Amino acid sequence: MATAKDREQLANVARDYYLSKLTIAEISKKYNLSRYLITKALDDALESGLVKININAPIDRNLELEAKFKKMFNLQNAFIIKDSDTSDEDNENIVEFAAETIEEKINQNRIIGVSWGGTVLSTINHIQPKVKDDLIFTQFMGDNLKYDSASGSTPLVQKAAAKFGAKYLTVPGPLYILNDDVRKSLATEPALIPAFNMMSKMDLIFSGIGTMASIDSIATWRQHKQEIFKGIDLSQVAGMLYGRPFDIDGNLLTSGNDKFFGASIDTILAVPSRIGIVKSRFKGRALLGALRGGLLTDFVTNEAVANRVLVEMNA
Repeated sequence: MATAKDREQLANVARDYYLSKLTIAEISKKYNLSRYLITKALDDALESGLVKININAPIDRNLELEAKFKKMFNLQNAFIIKDSDTSDEDNENIVEFAAETIEEKINQNRIIGVSWGGTVLSTINHIQPKVKDDLIFTQFMGDNLKYDSASGSTPLVQKAAAKFGAKYLTVPGPLYILNDDVRKSLATEPALIPAFNMMSKMDLIFSGIGTMASIDSIATWRQHKQEIFKGIDLSQVAGMLYGRPFDIDGNLLTSGNDKFFGASIDTILAVPSRIGIVKSRFKGRALLGALRGGLLTDFVTNEAVANRVLVEMNA
């Protein structure tokens, strides 16, 4: 059985070979071990899972379908990944490509708005760390109260900022506040003014697209759904974006009764780049509504979701 010292040496050998790019001869001399033992150690590192090798093949896109969507919905960008053999691979490709796209956008911008959700968390996790401490990441919406999930337990804005060693601002308040006076006055509290001021300067937002199921998944919102969305025919809701419901034609359904705590919809729609990330083909209807309403400037998805959008258009 390998001792802690053996495992440490195995890790050091693997690090020297794979990361420091030392030759087997150089490593052999460094540790005073035969080349045979070094080669065996490298094999053991792979077999034990200490070293994992991933080959990141280029992600293929459907350029023809992208051009069609850009023209139909007057988008800045439509990124449509070609379907893979499995849904897991599809999801991985979408999130990986979204992370790369957002990294490129972040390099060109300074103030980044971050929302909630599992798709946003996955995307953040795929972003490659780099120091860019002139960035500011800000929440632009209140807390989703999803404390039993990794996508809600720690502010995602904090996780995103950590990737770049950057500053971040949070909005320590709930996503929805029913009392209009409380909601308005809370936004003027000194502790929240920096975040609200920063929201009006956002260069980029990235977000997943939800449905009413995302509301129902959180007990507090499910129990008060009729009050939060008072006067709204919930059967007409195609999707949720920026905390607001919209219909299949992209009409926001909270006019005059918006209980959302955070940036106004006018502030959000003034952000130059608003990227939506969609993994599930069951959100084709939601994506169609978001595109029709001009709620996004860019989106990342795959062929299955894009084709579902086209089916919904002809339904």
